[in-house]
Amino acid sequence: MDYFKKLGTANLLMLLLCAVIILVAEYLFLTGDQMYGIFIGLWAPTLLGVMIYLKLIDHGGK
Repeated sequence: MDYFKKLGTANLLMLLLCAVIILVAEYLFLTGDQMYGIFIGLWAPTLLGVMIYLKLIDHGGK
């Protein structure tokens, strides 16, 4: 439980959003919409990259 407090609410919500994006992309890919599944599947790593970038900027300012 302490880990979630340390992680922060915003980061936890972003990680949950990434998990939902991955599940939706897998569903689309497996139901026959491969191109849409791949397109939406690329949102999760992009979102994680933005999170890492913002965390690096935040730690660089301190």
